[in-house]
Amino acid sequence: MKLLVIALSGIGDALMFTPALALLKEKTPGVEVDALVMYQGVKDIYERTKYFDKIHYFDFLNEPKMNALKFVLSLRKKYTHSINVYPANRREYNLIQFLIGAKIRGGINYLRSDFAQLGFLNNVRITENDSVHNVRENILLVKKFFNILSEVEPSLLFSLSDKDLLYADEFLRKGSISKEDLLVGFHPGCSTLKNHINRRWGPEKFAELAKLLTDINNAKVLIFGGPDESELKESVKRLAERKNVMSVNTENLGQTAAIIRKCNLFVTNDSSLMHVAASQGVKTYAIIGPTNRHYIHPWKTEYEIISLDLSCSPCFIYSPEPLNCKRTDVKYKCIREMTPDIVFSRLGIKK
Repeated sequence: MKLLVIALSGIGDALMFTPALALLKEKTPGVEVDALVMYQGVKDIYERTKYFDKIHYFDFLNEPKMNALKFVLSLRKKYTHSINVYPANRREYNLIQFLIGAKIRGGINYLRSDFAQLGFLNNVRITENDSVHNVRENILLVKKFFNILSEVEPSLLFSLSDKDLLYADEFLRKGSISKEDLLVGFHPGCSTLKNHINRRWGPEKFAELAKLLTDINNAKVLIFGGPDESELKESVKRLAERKNVMSVNTENLGQTAAIIRKCNLFVTNDSSLMHVAASQGVKTYAIIGPTNRHYIHPWKTEYEIISLDLSCSPCFIYSPEPLNCKRTDVKYKCIREMTPDIVFSRLGIKK
């Protein structure tokens, strides 16, 4: 039995498959497991689990389509089983799984756009449930796939090396950050694909929140983000105009996770680093607008969802369609009318 885990969505989605992976390896130890990924961050996280025999990396977003097809066909008939990590409601992902040619192909029967996205190409499926977390959807699919009866739901897996932890210690030392300091992490970014930039709380609002935290609580604020979010991080730092607000620049995701682990709390948009913070057991405050909180709330860590709870929310669903606000008064009101004072009041920090 040889399984290919197809994790072509982002870092957060891939991380939310790791509990199902842990359950799979514990309950079916004889299965050989490989992965197919298209983000270096996902490759890094999956290598750290030590659960994969091999990880195939291919940059589907930037490579020519003919090269992508040749690569997919190079994997054909090498696996008895394959599974699409939830969510993967795109015809490209289902077609890739079909072309790879495993006889048993796992996926979700999506409530919306399933047929149009070729979901029927998968032959072992469970029906999507809007009230169920992504982690649990993956666990339920794996349990059906391999007839696992366990009720265990593991934590997210993102292991850090001693080198990562030493890097974080050195970062704090250079920043004159002590254990006595209130250390708050921010992630003002998120994916920009499919118009998801509109899930972001504004950088000027993160800056105002930083001012409140530094002025009232003498906190030290660290601003995190991916390689493509350097300008965003610097914008928040510049607008905050406080010496205790610092931008974090690391060489890899492991170093980032190690520094996040040092934070007392983490304030974030709906993003991959929200799940990285959860994987490190950090208390997480998630500013959620159009997303279904049941899908993506921080898993197995102390957390709070900060939302305006508008009647039109959630409006984001798992499909290839771009995020689109249908309000006629204030577009993306769920995010744009969330004030720094509201967020600060929810953090539970004494003035």
